[in-house]
Amino acid sequence: MFQKNDPSFMDNVQKKTNVRPDQLFKLANSVSHANLQDEATVRQLISQVAKIANKPVSKEKEDQLVQAILQNNVPTDFSSLAKMFNKK
Repeated sequence: MFQKNDPSFMDNVQKKTNVRPDQLFKLANSVSHANLQDEATVRQLISQVAKIANKPVSKEKEDQLVQAILQNNVPTDFSSLAKMFNKK
């Protein structure tokens, strides 16, 4: 695991994602306290992630993500997650 104040890890994350560490910690904190069974909350979190990552999320993709999260059907490995995002 990493330490919040591990500058080398956070520098690497920022270089790869172009997301500031403070934004990541704020997002992680909001997710850890979020009710992931509430559709409005899930949609708000998806919007936050898209904004932080500066990546648009289509309405169709948002709906797919919301349903997956509400049904607790979110892949836990990167391969399955990538396939989910690459579905047309």
